[in-house]
Amino acid sequence: MIPDKKHIQRGLYAGIALLAIALFIFLAPRKNRAPQPTFPLYDYDDIAAKGVLRAALEYNSISMFVNGDTLAGFDYELIQAFARDHGLRVDIMPEMSFYKRLRDLSEGAFDVIANEIPAVSPFKDTLLLTIPIVLKKEVLVQRKATSPDDSLFIKSHLALAKRTLHVVKGSPAILRIRNLGDEIADTIYINEVEKYGPEQLIAMVAHGDIDYAVCEEGIARAAADSMPQIDISTDISFTQFYSWAVGKHSPILLDSLNTWFERFKQSETYQEIYQRYYGNRSPL
Repeated sequence: MIPDKKHIQRGLYAGIALLAIALFIFLAPRKNRAPQPTFPLYDYDDIAAKGVLRAALEYNSISMFVNGDTLAGFDYELIQAFARDHGLRVDIMPEMSFYKRLRDLSEGAFDVIANEIPAVSPFKDTLLLTIPIVLKKEVLVQRKATSPDDSLFIKSHLALAKRTLHVVKGSPAILRIRNLGDEIADTIYINEVEKYGPEQLIAMVAHGDIDYAVCEEGIARAAADSMPQIDISTDISFTQFYSWAVGKHSPILLDSLNTWFERFKQSETYQEIYQRYYGNRSPL
């Protein structure tokens, strides 16, 4: 019997439906796959072949700064020592924003963030962190009390409620301040400053332009030597481990850095570098 027009149409619709289901099943797994990077995936072998290590550093009085007619700094000296021991040249890429450093690393703009990153879980999901390099903490920078009842002077974390803390845009301290707000069950306002570094924020506190800033203790201590009117006695974070970071696509570079750090931290050269920037604080 010759099928009528209705049977032909039903068969056609059924075939289209089955094809659509098959395409959905075939394509669905691809939809959930992570997008493939659009840049060359560099690891240590590629870096060694080119002879160039691209490193992002923050410009501040501990990590990297201008000293006369040359560059200096704790992280600057370490990355130069690593490169020297591995026959590499370092291309330094200054970048103040913490989150821009994270993004640019993930996009392959450089190979390593040679600045200390808190070794906490949110960052472990997107980065490969080296072994801990230093112990650090964030502190509140404020002016010293002018009287026993100075209402501006912060003596405890509870007094941070409804205050505005100024930080460098993208600072890792932001996460800690938000958590601190949860701990005191009140709002702590955060002003992210894009055009200034931590030293400039500390100077603004000292001169009365702003009341509070948050920055790393080592930078605050260095500034306090020339600005006796500031107080840095209130901790914002606990002392915690800080590491360098490479992208998820660079496990061999991570292993090379870790192996080198394990050895180099036992040397007199490392002790001299550490004492130069961290003074009498005990290294790891």
